[in-house]
Amino acid sequence: MSNSSLECKVFTEEQEALVVESWKIMKKNSADLGLKFFLKIFEIAPSAKKLFPFLKDSDVPVEQNPKLKPHAMSVFIMTCESAVQLRKAGKVTVRESSLKKLGAIHFKYGVVDEHFEVTKFALLETIKEAVAEIWSPNMKKAWGEAYDQLVAAIVSEMKATS
Repeated sequence: MSNSSLECKVFTEEQEALVVESWKIMKKNSADLGLKFFLKIFEIAPSAKKLFPFLKDSDVPVEQNPKLKPHAMSVFIMTCESAVQLRKAGKVTVRESSLKKLGAIHFKYGVVDEHFEVTKFALLETIKEAVAEIWSPNMKKAWGEAYDQLVAAIVSEMKATS
């Protein structure tokens, strides 16, 4: 008898293909898309700015903050790369920094479930705009599933931190 709560949801071959196809299109614009992604987050949830130390004491408009674009780009790339390799690896793997570190940082800055929901919505909207000509309900579902698995991995590390 298997315990379904411990099993990783299946990320299908079709979902992988959709994620890979769209990431190929977005990759070259990852700096601009990353910034767009974060500006969407702040548009939906302005209070999220408080979670970023480099935005707290900044006098310049958010989109001109010199630290935001590189940060946004690295988060966007990490999220997309994690989605692309999800099926091959059979689990969430993160290149830039370990999941433990991600969990600890998200815990330290007080990230909660609602933040992850807003981020998911902003991510899907950003991707939808970036690949409008090939966007489909199945592609949305594939990216949503990949994002949910990444978040589940980060959250389990956050719980380990607490």
